[in-house]
Amino acid sequence: MSPVPSALRIEGLGLQIGGATILKDVDLDVAPGSLVGVIGPNGAGKTTLFNVISGVARPTAGRILMNGDDVTRSSVPQRARAGLGRTFQTSSLFPRLSVLENVRLAAQVSLGGNYSLLRFPRRTDAATALALEKLTLVGLTHKLDTPAGDLSHGDKRKLEIAVILATDAAIVLLDEPMAGVASGDVAGLVENIRDMQRDKQCTVLMVEHHIDVLMGLVEKVAVMYAGSIIAFDTPQKIMENPTVQSAYLGTAA
Repeated sequence: MSPVPSALRIEGLGLQIGGATILKDVDLDVAPGSLVGVIGPNGAGKTTLFNVISGVARPTAGRILMNGDDVTRSSVPQRARAGLGRTFQTSSLFPRLSVLENVRLAAQVSLGGNYSLLRFPRRTDAATALALEKLTLVGLTHKLDTPAGDLSHGDKRKLEIAVILATDAAIVLLDEPMAGVASGDVAGLVENIRDMQRDKQCTVLMVEHHIDVLMGLVEKVAVMYAGSIIAFDTPQKIMENPTVQSAYLGTAA
């Protein structure tokens, strides 16, 4: 029996912009169905790494494989069709559309349609039914008609997760999902992320500055420093790693 390919494999990834090295020799091997945290000091390259994985930026070295397929030169839409989903530090929702309409659009595409706003969504069609199902999972059915731009930070993050749940994403990149979220909403959002991973049986990579929250959620942690991954291990071993401790104190070699 041939081995199951990694959900995401990064080999020798590099990015140079204007002579500056942003990413250097990044290697990462993420198993299918795992939940991985990505941490590091400000400027370590975490969001840039997500930009390269998702196709927003093109690497100058190395390659990216999703489920064994090389997607290094694939476009953002091609990667999305291959099963990659992502949230950003700042919301990527349609602010003037309602909560239901945001998720319904994603469901419509997932069911073989397109991002058309011309057809008024009926409460009985398949895309709307799928959207309602996912909004129930994240607890937003009481705000179906609320414009996404009027939601709190915490509810926007929940809505973004509902949008991903309505797609075919098998690999999900979450870029600081707790950013701007009130402390009282963090626990619920953590459960939403757990439920998403369990519901979709997807692979999740998550950048997060709330280290205590992240360490209690993920199975493995990748630590970035100066554009490279300096450690990749279980949360406990990462916290005990002297190189990681030095990186956060700004003294890593």
